[in-house]
Amino acid sequence: MASIADSNAVPVADQHQPKGENKQKNEGRNRRVLKDIGNLVAPQADPAPNAPKRVTRNQLGGTQLLANAQAAAAAAEKNKKPNNTDVVGNFVAATKVDQPQPAKKPTTEPEVIIISSDDEDEEKEKQAVKGGRKIRERVLKGKNNKAFSSVLSARSKAACGIVHKPKELVENIDVADTENELAAVEYLDDIYNYYKLTEHDGRVHDYMSSQPDINVKMRSILVDWLIEVHRKFELMPETLYLTLNIVDRFLSMKAVPRRELQLVGISSMLVACKYEEIWAPEVNDFVCISDNAYVREHILIMEKSILSKLEWYLTVPTPYVFLVRYIKASTPSDKAMENMVFFLAELSLMHYPTVISYCPSMIAASAVYAARCTLERSPYWTETLKHYTGYSEEQLRDCAKIMVNLHSAAPESKLRGVYKKFSSSERSAVALVTPAKNLSAAQS
Repeated sequence: MASIADSNAVPVADQHQPKGENKQKNEGRNRRVLKDIGNLVAPQADPAPNAPKRVTRNQLGGTQLLANAQAAAAAAEKNKKPNNTDVVGNFVAATKVDQPQPAKKPTTEPEVIIISSDDEDEEKEKQAVKGGRKIRERVLKGKNNKAFSSVLSARSKAACGIVHKPKELVENIDVADTENELAAVEYLDDIYNYYKLTEHDGRVHDYMSSQPDINVKMRSILVDWLIEVHRKFELMPETLYLTLNIVDRFLSMKAVPRRELQLVGISSMLVACKYEEIWAPEVNDFVCISDNAYVREHILIMEKSILSKLEWYLTVPTPYVFLVRYIKASTPSDKAMENMVFFLAELSLMHYPTVISYCPSMIAASAVYAARCTLERSPYWTETLKHYTGYSEEQLRDCAKIMVNLHSAAPESKLRGVYKKFSSSERSAVALVTPAKNLSAAQS
């Protein structure tokens, strides 16, 4: 029989024992003695043999735990049996005993460990991040240097004479009316965009060729008289501009005899008064102002004829709605500026070629431009006016020249209704101001 002490003998399992127990015995037989775990800590080369290591508290805690684990393993190994065998059931399995590795000799100089606080490390990291952020901001803002391409681009533009002037700011002319509910500031832009789109619907074109009995001079006489009637009745400015629009639109649709031209004028003003005024003049007032040239029935019949021809379409953008807006955009605006604009606008309404050649918004913008030139407001045209009117200075120059020429001829004209109206102190006597020299016929 083979000796049990033979290390090469394989123990025979008991036949009465179940297979599961044999498996457990085989597993127990292959167990080995616990020895040092070498893969826990990878050896690292020291940068300098005598340089002190700088570790944090977290790193020191990990080192202490590793040393404790190694000490516990060594103590467990000493407490094992001297024969270093494992007993499994009735058999004793011999195991190979590994020789303990000799301990390393301590170095002559002890290793110095400098403990640094985690708070200090975090503070240094924050300072480094802040420093990098400040440097990046300086670079982005261009404090330290400029991109080479931007320098070349600036030099090229300077060499070519391309210099960008600072853009003039557009003033918000409605900022003072924000709290005024009646001003309807939220809708003003949409309202005037609509006026611009529909102003051609109420605009008239040359109709004198279809009028066999009246001419341009007769129309000018009628307009001059209506301006005086308007002033005598102390009516709203909107009424005058709507009256003249109704007269021109009706004359463009129906031929009128010379004797009824004045009747068309007073009937048109009656319609406009009912549309614009709170207290409109009565029909008898118009009979009296026409020196009883017509009776009440004549005026009412003509009123009905006018409304029928115009199809009751009276909501049209006249030059007045644009004048109010553009005067507000002509900052700073005062009473003299406002009266000069209305003076030039009414002179242009008497001038038939201007009415048929230019739309209401351009007439209003040209009146503002000519008034600024006459009163020597610098600059003559601003970015604010260009923004709100939609016209440049070059687009308005021709129409403004016509208005300045009318201003120059007003003192010598036989039709002095507008000139007399704006020569009074109530209107700042703007008709007496010298016309704009830069837009006069001599400079053309």
